[in-house]
Formats: sequence, C-alpha cells, structure tokens
Amino acid sequence: MSFKIDRGLFKYDFIDHHAVLCVPVDADVKEIRKRYLQIARRLHPDSSFTESDEQKQLGNELLSKLVNPAYEKLVGDRTRTEYILILSQIGKRLLQESTSVTLNTDLGKQLAQTPNLDRVYKSAIAKLAQTQYDSLEQVLQVIAQVSELNLVYLMRSASKSSSSPPPVQPKVQSGTPQPNTPKNLPPEPAPPKEDSVVEQYVRRAQSLIDKNQFAQAKVELQDALKLEPKNSHCHSLIAMVYLKQNQLKMAKIHFDNALKLDPNDERALQWKPKIDKALGQQSSDHKVTSSPNNGDKLPDKSSSGGLFGGLFGGKKK
Repeated sequence: MSFKIDRGLFKYDFIDHHAVLCVPVDADVKEIRKRYLQIARRLHPDSSFTESDEQKQLGNELLSKLVNPAYEKLVGDRTRTEYILILSQIGKRLLQESTSVTLNTDLGKQLAQTPNLDRVYKSAIAKLAQTQYDSLEQVLQVIAQVSELNLVYLMRSASKSSSSPPPVQPKVQSGTPQPNTPKNLPPEPAPPKEDSVVEQYVRRAQSLIDKNQFAQAKVELQDALKLEPKNSHCHSLIAMVYLKQNQLKMAKIHFDNALKLDPNDERALQWKPKIDKALGQQSSDHKVTSSPNNGDKLPDKSSSGGLFGGLFGGKKK
C-alpha cells in the first residue's frame, strides 16, 4: 500500500518524520522514544485495537513503512543531526516563499497568527497525538495536519532569528548541553520517561496477579518484554507468574535473566534457590513416578501439598 501525503512539509518532497510520530520538531530522544513505544503498542497485531485482518494488515504497514523509519531517523545521533539541519534550511526557504504557502487547517491558521507560538504549537501537537492512530483510515490526514503545524512553526521560528543560528537545530540535539532549554521541556530529572509505557504494562500485570489472573498478567509482561527485553523487573515479575502457574523451569529461566541484569534483584534472590531445590526434588521424583509428558508440571500428589505448595508454605489438610 502506498502512503501519499501532499500537505504540510510533505508538499515540498520532504518526509516529515516528526509528523508521523506526532512529536514537536524540538523533541528530544527520550520524548521520541516514549511516543514510538506508544504507537508501536497501538499498532501491534495482537492489540485489541486492530481486531479485523484488514486492520491488522493496515496497522502493520503503517508501522513498517512510516513509524519504524521515522523512529530510526530521529533516534540516531548522526541521522537526526542531518535531518534537523535540513529542517532548519526548509524553514528559511519557506519564509522567503511565504506568499506561496497555503494553509488548509484552522489549527495551522491559528498558529500562524498566535503570539504564543511555542505554547500553542506544543499544545496542538499533544492534543493530536492523543487520537492520531485511533482510526487507521484517518492516520494520513492527521499526519498531514501535524506537518502543516510543523511548517508554520519552522517558518515563524526562522523569522524570529534570521541572523542567529538555525532555531530548531539546538533544541533537538539532546546529546549536547542546551543552555536555553524551552520552559515546557523537562530538564535532566526525567530519565524514567522512556520506561513509562513498560511501567503501564507492569502495573496492569501486578493488578492481575493480585486478582490471581495469571494468564492475563503473563500476556501483559510478555508484551512489556518485547518492548524492553532487558528489564530485570519484568523478568522477575513474570517469573513469579510462572511460579504461581507451577511452571518452575520457565520461572527459573526468567529469574536467571533477572539476576544477570540486576544481581541485587530481591525477588529473584529470594525465590531462585527455592526453585533450584524444588527442581532437584522434582527430577528425583520423576525417575519413579512421572511420565515424560508432564513437562514443567509438578506431580499432583504429595504428602506435603506438592512442591508448589511447599514453596509457598501451603499444607495439605
């Protein structure tokens, strides 16, 4: 499927990756990564949002042809620097050709006139981001609308500092010190931003675990690990889910992973020795009583409530 957009910056044979992700043109890498994870989760084939086969296919194509390339372009230091340099030059060129620029949306016209450029621009981008991928059939129209806002913002930024260095470039280069950081971009105390999407999975999983809904909790944590495979907390928590489901070998694998990533993980340190001991006992029991088809499952009968019951301190009445 071809995704053709002919408004905003796209009209000038330029692929507006910021518009695809619906982030401001001065967004830093953490903000870009956070937004990408939100969209990737939205478009994932297993998402309840994409129920029909047609929706799954469209979502997959949007992800592979638009979203992933945009993220790769904006998250790499070299490619982002080159891209932002081109953006600033486009802003200057459009300023010179402003009489030929046509605005199609009310938001674009409002941004062209407002005295509060930064506030109105970022507020509009944030609002559009909330529903950008709600209707997959309308995604291209929303991207075009965001790109028009980016066009206006670049033109007005260029007009404000025509004799100074390109205004957009220093705002985006998050790898270098920025003495004049915009007020509504958080300074340094916000590293957890990029983990917020994964943390949402973890919170939902913990809530499901508290309700003994282990199968659903496992799905949430598996999705979290797809996005962040080196999250020790996710490995440790999904190990507990497998433990609750009496799948000791899978629990051991994830506790091992948790300890490799974080040797001080308290949950893994507490339960892994018990699982190792239980698996040793299970192995000896299988020699006498178990068939090869039992897999990870523990024997059903034990005078002390089974190995699983023993691990959690249960007693058989």
